[in-house]
Order: sequence, then C-alpha cells, then structure tokens
Amino acid sequence: MPGVDPKLVLRSTRVVTPEGTRAAAVSVADGEIEAVLPYDAEVPGGARVEDFGDDVILPGLVDTHVHVNDPGRTEWEGFWTATRAAAAGGITTLLDMPLNSLPPTTTVEHLRVKQQVAAPKAHVDVGFWGGALPSNVKDLRPLYEAGVFGFKCFLSPSGVEEFPELDQEQLARSMAEIAGFGGLLIVHAEDPHHLADAPQRSGEKYADFLASRPRDAENAAIEGLIAHARRLNARVHVLHLSSSDALPLIAAARREGVRVTVESCPHFLTLTAEEVPDGATEFKCCPPIREAANQDALWEGLADGTIDCIVSDHSPCTTDLKTPDFASAWGGISSLQLGLPAIWTEARRRGHTLDDVVRWMSAAPAALAGLTRKGAIEAGRDADFAVLAPDETFTVDPAGLFHRNQVTAYAGRTLHGVVKSTWLRGSRIAADGELAEPAGRLLERNH
Repeated sequence: MPGVDPKLVLRSTRVVTPEGTRAAAVSVADGEIEAVLPYDAEVPGGARVEDFGDDVILPGLVDTHVHVNDPGRTEWEGFWTATRAAAAGGITTLLDMPLNSLPPTTTVEHLRVKQQVAAPKAHVDVGFWGGALPSNVKDLRPLYEAGVFGFKCFLSPSGVEEFPELDQEQLARSMAEIAGFGGLLIVHAEDPHHLADAPQRSGEKYADFLASRPRDAENAAIEGLIAHARRLNARVHVLHLSSSDALPLIAAARREGVRVTVESCPHFLTLTAEEVPDGATEFKCCPPIREAANQDALWEGLADGTIDCIVSDHSPCTTDLKTPDFASAWGGISSLQLGLPAIWTEARRRGHTLDDVVRWMSAAPAALAGLTRKGAIEAGRDADFAVLAPDETFTVDPAGLFHRNQVTAYAGRTLHGVVKSTWLRGSRIAADGELAEPAGRLLERNH
C-alpha cells in the first residue's frame, strides 16, 4: 500500500460503501479514511487492527433534525445527554434545530451562545441551523456567514412564543433573502388556515388529535411552498413529512426543476395511528403519526426516491409535559438513540437493505447539509463509523436510554439491530453502552 501508513485498520466481512456492501478493510490515519481495501489486504506493521467479523461497518449516521433545547430548556434535553444518546445510537453528526432553546438561534450573538454551551459537552460533531422569523430578515445573511447550515421556519404556530411562524408574505421575503445568497430554507409545512378549520377537541382520544392535524394542512402548505420556490428559484426542504398525499406534488415539482427535497422520520415510518392507545401522549407529534395505509405510501416514496432522507426530529420534553390530554401535551417524539434499529427493523421487513438505510440516514442527510466529509465510507471522508449487529434484537427499556427524559413511544418494542460501537474520526466514542469523554467538534457550513 504505497503512501498509506494507517494507524488503524477496521475490518469486516460486511462494510457498507457507496459501491455496495462488501468484505473490506478500512485504513484510517489522522482521523480520516485513507483507503478502502480488500478484506485480506496486508496490514502495515504497527497498525492496530479491529476485526468486527460479520458485524456490519456503516458510515456514522447524520441526523439533521435534532432539538437539543440547550441552553434555556436544558431540563428537556441538553448537549451532554443528546450527544451521548446519538453516539449510543450510531449517530456521529447532528444538526441542532434553532428553537426550544433560549435563546433561539436567530442572530449571530445567539449562535455564539449556543456554540459556547455545546463545545465542552459534545460527544459527536454538532452543527447548527438558524431560524427565520418575521422580524429577523436582516440577520439571515450574517448568520449564514457565521456558519449555520440553513434556516428553519414554521408556517403555523411553533409551540413556543419566542419562535413565531411566517405568514405567506413573510415566507416569500425570507425565502428571497436566503435564495439571494444561495442558502437553504427548511420548513415545518402545515397550513394554519386548514388547522384552524379542523375540529379541535381536548381529551385522551388519539382519533380526535389526528383529526385536528389533517393531511390537507400539510398538502396545502407544501403546495404553497413549492409555488414560492418555483417563482424565486429557491432551494427548500420539507421537514418531517407525514402526509403521503403530498408525494405526487413534490415529485412533479422536481420534474419541473423546482429545488425541493423532503425528509420523513422513524415514527412516521414505524408507528401507526391504529396502534396509539388513548392517553398515550408519548406518541404525540406535529404533524401526527398517521394510518398504516399512509405509512405504506411513505415507504413507496422512500423506495422511488421522492423522500430523500430519514432523520429523527428528536423533540423531547420533561415527563410532566406529556399529560394524557392530546390537546395540551407537548408534541414531540424522543428517538435519537433508537432511530437506526427502528428503521432497520421495518426496512428489513419490507425487503430493503442496509445499503438503503445508509443512503437514507447518512449519505442523504450529509448531502442535504453540504457535509462533504460525512456520510460515506470512502477515502477522504472523516473516519466516522457505526458497527451494527443487524440480526441481534433488543427490547426497548426507557431506563436504558441516554436521553435526559426517558419518555419514548418505542417503550417495550423489540427491535432488530444492536449498535456495538460508534467511532468518530477513528476514535471509539461508544461501545456496549459505555461512552468515552466528549470528543465532538462544532461544525460550520463549508468548513
């Protein structure tokens, strides 16, 4: 291996690479993948070899939709607990959403506060989205130049008063500003008028909550978003798609050349409305978990490429906010540590492969955010890996999760896929439930 002097070689009979899964040896030096070699390639003297047998080496997962809530609502989560949960779940890079923390990431000053808080606590690499509010158009370009990966907005109330939604005029203004410097706008797409017209009933019945967040609210918001993006030649991304009805709209827009991408989430792809017990508000999120037939169509959208990626939308809260009343309970699913096994369990049942899962949960989110050093096992990328025993199972015990609050919709579910270890830039950061000291870096766009 001329020119290659690796300090570490990771070897397995199953390594997921952009060219497919194969037996390989991955040589690592200075935190970077130097080469992907044949499994039986000669190992240079002095190199440390880690042989994982038949366990699968995946590129570290990239989760571009995480609410860390730190500072300000750290009792809901926090960088220490969120990044530990990420590492335990095979995630090596996450992007923090701009809201639910105090302050929200809506000015450069607020970004610096977030970075200062995150730096000593990060067990994985962490980047930041900025927020687009009615009042901060002037702050968008400075935030972009300061390194945020793009901007999130809401089209309906966010649930926290310090992060108000955009009306259609404000949306167009923010989108035009962001398009002017080549940025990305990521959108919580539910139309407020459709939500206002939907029946609103308090109580423990999940059916009533589901009726209060109809598919039409998503469909109309996405249709309007596409129209703005088409007119302004803007790049937009639809967050946490739950309505499969919108897939034809998105596919048609892409065929026209509109620059629109879309994500969905483990809870929409593995949980169904039919199985949510009344009063079980650990299943509450907005938009909501919908029916099984809708879920089947979302999987078809993944299979045909209309849905680009799967990310967690990890949106935790304290236990007391999950009251049995679906109308008043906090809306958010905690799944940061469980996304990979949850998705793999359902994907394998539907005939998909780990190559597919890696595309949805590592390569595509990395591409969305422009993280060119992440998302694949190939030379020149960061040596970020998750080692998975894909056929082993475990039953989810909330007490065994690293999330600050052990509230999860997956409690008691038996899942396939045990993350044996997680590696960040060639260093093992998690193994068999044990975590190393924080080694994550703060990421900025194009750095």
